Amino acid sequence: MSILVVAEHDNSSLKADTFKTVAAAQAIGGDIHILVAGSNCQEVAQQAAKVNGVSKILVADNAAYEHQLAENVSLLVTELAVDYDHILATALTTGKNFMPRVAALLDVTQISDIIGVESADTFIRPIYAGNAIATVQSLDNKKVITVRTTGFDAVASDGNAEVVAIDSVTDAGNSSHVSDELTVSERPELGAASIIISGGRGMQNGDNFKLLEGIADKLGAAIGASRAAVDAGFVPNDMQVGQTGKIVAPDLYIAVGISGAIQHLAGMKDSKVIVAINKDPEAPIFQVADYGIVADLFDALPELESKL
Repeated sequence: MSILVVAEHDNSSLKADTFKTVAAAQAIGGDIHILVAGSNCQEVAQQAAKVNGVSKILVADNAAYEHQLAENVSLLVTELAVDYDHILATALTTGKNFMPRVAALLDVTQISDIIGVESADTFIRPIYAGNAIATVQSLDNKKVITVRTTGFDAVASDGNAEVVAIDSVTDAGNSSHVSDELTVSERPELGAASIIISGGRGMQNGDNFKLLEGIADKLGAAIGASRAAVDAGFVPNDMQVGQTGKIVAPDLYIAVGISGAIQHLAGMKDSKVIVAINKDPEAPIFQVADYGIVADLFDALPELESKL
């Protein structure tokens, strides 16, 4: 059995989520290859070659893949799929964009957001915003799978895989890259941070999010927000944690003024340790919290910062 994992990268570095996607591939079992599709991405290929349990790195280095346009990457993956039983990608923006196209081109059903593997054809995934866990079996001859990486631990980087160049270019010619609008921050990226402090509607306004900054700086944490805070215009939507935002599982998650709506819990309840600060003792967030502080956040946050 052979498995193709499509690498998540920015043409210069391999994203940590790829190591977790490979962990899912190892749970399936078989010969694992990684596809690195990009432009001037040889450094990424060398990093991928060190991923534990991988035997071969396929490198498609061409301008057509520089921005990983879904139209181009999906054609490439579909072309390579002839040699594989399983195709895996991380359930992030890039993977969610091109993998449904791959499934459609192969005429198979995509299995999305898996958090566990029972066998080569049976997988575990959350449904209903994480309120239920489904075990699904696929009888398709090829399995197209996206992996929710919060469900897996990263593999080690002690491998030594063979690196092979792919010469063919699949340029659909029906889309082009216009521009990137990226948030630049000195703090850790939300999806990869080991500590996150998030604010909710209880912050009352965007200016009050400054109360989180001092704590974040002392902890080396990223700052997130609930959907309620984003919808209220307190902070930009790239800070949103939840089912329709970023799915995170840091070592420490601090929820401040967040009631704990289902949508938010689905995005952070796999965190190793959860701390909740809320003045409502009946807030649902306390049901998943390891530590709960029933207090007014405007009193608790300055005191917390002073004691760190």
